[in-house]
Amino acid sequence: MIQRRLYDLSFVLVLLLGLVSWNSCKKPETPKPPAVIPELSIQDVSQLRTTTETTMKFYLYINKAITNSVSVDYVLVDGTAKSPKDFAAASGTISIPANQTQVELDVQIKGDSLNLRQPNLQFTIQLSNPQFCTIATASAIGTIVTEDGSYLPTDNTGYTSPSQYPGYSLVWSDEFSGSSLNLTSWNQEIGNGTGGWGNNEREYYTNSPKNIFLSNGNLIIEARKENISGFNYTSGRMTTQNKKQFKYGRIDIRAKLPVGKGMWPALWMLGSNISSIGWPACGETDIMELIGTYPRRVSGTMHWKSVSGSDVHKGANYILSAGDFSQQFHVFSVVWSKDTIKWYVDNQLYLTNTIADVEAANYPFNADQFLIFNVAVGGNWPGSPDTTTVFPQRMFVDYVRVFQLSKR
Repeated sequence: MIQRRLYDLSFVLVLLLGLVSWNSCKKPETPKPPAVIPELSIQDVSQLRTTTETTMKFYLYINKAITNSVSVDYVLVDGTAKSPKDFAAASGTISIPANQTQVELDVQIKGDSLNLRQPNLQFTIQLSNPQFCTIATASAIGTIVTEDGSYLPTDNTGYTSPSQYPGYSLVWSDEFSGSSLNLTSWNQEIGNGTGGWGNNEREYYTNSPKNIFLSNGNLIIEARKENISGFNYTSGRMTTQNKKQFKYGRIDIRAKLPVGKGMWPALWMLGSNISSIGWPACGETDIMELIGTYPRRVSGTMHWKSVSGSDVHKGANYILSAGDFSQQFHVFSVVWSKDTIKWYVDNQLYLTNTIADVEAANYPFNADQFLIFNVAVGGNWPGSPDTTTVFPQRMFVDYVRVFQLSKR
């Protein structure tokens, strides 16, 4: 009987040791999938580029918190933004902890010491291999905003006028060599005027550095396709009204012009008494206008009020023998004296108007006028832009110089 009990006890011990050994060899249980599988998404991000390195934050989120941690693999993919020049390359796995719905993914954006203005740069974050979730949005775009950069170089080739003329003295100039517009000389107009400045123009003028800025020794007026105050385009219009006005002399403006359907850059003058007698009685002197459909042609014109009260004008065109006005700088000039105005491109005379041209009407061009520089978009004369018109469009102005006869 004792032996039997010892045998039974030995059998139990062997059985227990075997059970312990089996339990110790079992593989750990894998977490069970959640009853409800959450959906994971990622959002696009835009961020202004600066002169120093910054962090662009992306947010990954699920639509329902669960008791499991969820994860996904990611990789940054080059687009117009390239690594490592524009951003730091990265890849890996990112997790959203249990009972949470969101996590940040940081991407290092490289700085640009020049702050170059160029089309915005983009890269992609691509997601794959989800764990305990499904992917609702598999990728996101990172946009590095560079379209508002302050530095914009341009080719400086083209005609350059003399810095002095015999018998003339330089009475005022702007070489646009600073970092910002000289507001003691210039006004920046805002809005669309009355009826698109009377021409059914399509732009909204702003005083933003997006539309008017100085860079590399040039004034730049930039027209953009963007919505503001119900208008589809923005641009810049600046004047010297009540700040700088002139009567007679030689005016030289060195500029490179935008071209394309619907573009209408202009360098011109209005009579300083416009506020009291209105237009066209004040007189208008168009030093240069270009209609973008005709990129090789500019026009010079003067407007005045007829005896019957309507607008009357007389002008002429100057056509380049080769190339167009967007490819190089040209100098647009008027030589203005009592009863006579002459128009030049690169010192080539192409139009002369005199007091005799207004006949019986009042001749308003023996009085002070102020300068206007602008880039219009659309209007009665150029028509509206179409799908062939590329934006942004820019007018570069190297300098404006006003010379008058030296006093003897």
